[in-house]
Amino acid sequence: MEGLGRLMKTYTYTEKKDTRSGFGAGLAELGRTNPNVVALCADLIGSLKMEKFIEENPERFFQIGIAEANMMGIAAGLTIGGKIPFTGTFANFSTGRVYDQIRQSIAYSDKNVKICASHAGLTLGEDGATHQILEDIGLMKMLPGMTVINTCDYNQTKAATIAIAAHHGPVYLRFGRPVVPIFTPEDQKFEIGKAVMLTEGTDVTIVATGHLVWEALEASKVLFEKGITAEVINIHTIKPLDEEAILKSVAKTGCIVTAEEHNYLGGLGESVARVLALNNPTPQEFVATNDTFGESGTPAQLMDKYGLNSAAIVEKALNVIKRK
Repeated sequence: MEGLGRLMKTYTYTEKKDTRSGFGAGLAELGRTNPNVVALCADLIGSLKMEKFIEENPERFFQIGIAEANMMGIAAGLTIGGKIPFTGTFANFSTGRVYDQIRQSIAYSDKNVKICASHAGLTLGEDGATHQILEDIGLMKMLPGMTVINTCDYNQTKAATIAIAAHHGPVYLRFGRPVVPIFTPEDQKFEIGKAVMLTEGTDVTIVATGHLVWEALEASKVLFEKGITAEVINIHTIKPLDEEAILKSVAKTGCIVTAEEHNYLGGLGESVARVLALNNPTPQEFVATNDTFGESGTPAQLMDKYGLNSAAIVEKALNVIKRK
């Protein structure tokens, strides 16, 4: 264990916040620094934490109401005049309800719209399966030219919100409702398409996104106690995927676990599997929902029931190590 200790970096937190508040803070900062940024919302100002931007920039905010398809069309039109529109609603309404408008008016037309989606995945909680979209990453990553980002905590969400304003082209930014540990640096530099190495290891690679990144770090502690060092990588950008980081890690560890709050069909895990199949076929295990809708419950209850937690990551890591 003494030798392992040199490889094990531990993470702690002193505060929990919801990632949607990180979006609100980032949008407010953009309101002060970038006069071209405008915001649109589909009657969910409080849920998207957009109040500060509106308070400071009332003339740059458009309340569209419960008309999400119209919101996407208006956002696309605003880009023609040089504006950088940030749309805000739940992930289900940001993607599934308006897929045609996004495909035709934003992606196909290469419009500089930032589609910002809260309440993604099972952790939306008690609102139930109709609102808990678990297919959105797949829907959005298949659109040509669409950048897809899924952040892990408050600080990273704030940094990503600011970073995407400087990126030209359509972006899907996914974040959530529950409070989660803040463990990334407040002053981090967010690089689109650049994975973040959190811990180094030689026995198994764990690549995680969104709320599952903290669970991956917790799993790495359990594995360490079993004499296993895990290389934990935060994949905040699912498209474009940091293929180099993944291939470099599996060349060392020889196996990989992917972890996401999304259906295993169409999510991060499938993107990673494609990279491995083309470059270095490697044993892989998936932590994700298994081709199912969600249900009503607290975020913690649902994440446990559907196996989206540190215990599931540990189990999958032990399984995939046996397959090497």
